[in-house]
Amino acid sequence: MGAIIDRAKAAIDRVNALGDLKGKIFTEFDEDRILRAAKTAEDLVAANPDLPLAGKLVSIKDLYDEAGIRTTAASELLKTAAPAREDSEVVRLIKEAGAVPFGRTSMSEFAYSGVGLNPHYGTPGNVFDPEGIPGGSSSGAGVSAGLGLVDIAMGTDTGGSIRIPSAINGLYGYKPSRLSVPRAGVLPLSDGFDTPGPLARDLETAISVFEVMSGQSVPRAEDKKLRIGVPVNAFTNDISERVKADFEMICDTLRNAGHELVEIDMGFVAENALVTRDLVSSEANAIYAKDFAALETCGDPYVLSRLKFADSLTKDDIIAAYAKRTDVISRFGAAVADVDVMIAPTLARMAPKIAEVEADIETLNPLMLRNTGMLNLLDACAISIPVGVAGETAPAALMIAATHGRDKAVLNAARLIDPLFD
Repeated sequence: MGAIIDRAKAAIDRVNALGDLKGKIFTEFDEDRILRAAKTAEDLVAANPDLPLAGKLVSIKDLYDEAGIRTTAASELLKTAAPAREDSEVVRLIKEAGAVPFGRTSMSEFAYSGVGLNPHYGTPGNVFDPEGIPGGSSSGAGVSAGLGLVDIAMGTDTGGSIRIPSAINGLYGYKPSRLSVPRAGVLPLSDGFDTPGPLARDLETAISVFEVMSGQSVPRAEDKKLRIGVPVNAFTNDISERVKADFEMICDTLRNAGHELVEIDMGFVAENALVTRDLVSSEANAIYAKDFAALETCGDPYVLSRLKFADSLTKDDIIAAYAKRTDVISRFGAAVADVDVMIAPTLARMAPKIAEVEADIETLNPLMLRNTGMLNLLDACAISIPVGVAGETAPAALMIAATHGRDKAVLNAARLIDPLFD
């Protein structure tokens, strides 16, 4: 037996030792299927040891098609759907790169919440607090990688669903430029916002996954001092004391390292933040409206309410929302034209308890989505990186962002910033 198979077996043993937590992280965990995939990867890597993801274990969010497996979006509605006929494009690419698909991870139903609650499978706590939310929608993804069960977790990001669980579980989570990565075979929620991407335990692995997904290489840029935009009137306002103190520490560290920080007024983004709600609900409603009667009995009531929100909008409301989005994307491009990247806290507050969210999801879900969702509105690319804080168990999370298509600038800025916080 080879090293990849042995590693997969050891990881399977770790999953099986989790008890009830296993069923909250994974919607499907077929040991035989994993070992067959490990054998395939073993043979592939033997023939080409330099494959970029050779032997990496990768959990797959239950939105990505895998041949012969049902894609359920962690919903009772889709449990009897026909199995996928072929792998999604992203799954095909990571397998060709030598990775081993390792179970399908749970999520907020249909990927439509930022907190990660799921009434069908249960909600896992995060890796720093068993009673705290895991973040969503890629909840199982964040916990599977955060616990070290896998090297990589494939998630999707419509309003922050990669970066929120990454921030909460101490991971690197990258939302690529939306049009830079293939979405074929990924169950949609909102065509104008959905973006597949990785959560990983280290920066270079996250970059390697992006390279595999996008077909782009991200060579290291020359070491330089960055000109960094720091937003005011959005992203950095109305944040918790812990997040405020952490972000001030991060900014001081960047200045002391010789990077230039300049304030940028992003008030226009905050003023239009609800456009994301209107457009995502409108696009998701078009997909699931036919299923509303069934979802009244088998669905997550909160998710259903978000899907139905679009029913309160007129056609003119939706047209106006698209126009506003076009305008704010243009204004964002102009605002950050003379900086290398923009930074912000990934989250406005630290992770609340699961019980807190269950009691007040209408308040806490929008709050957890606030900072990440504004960047989805702007069609930006962005990475969340963990930042250790003295005296604290859970790390801070820093978001580094730029306009659509500037993935290399974001990832190379992360390469310069990340070592400052080792």
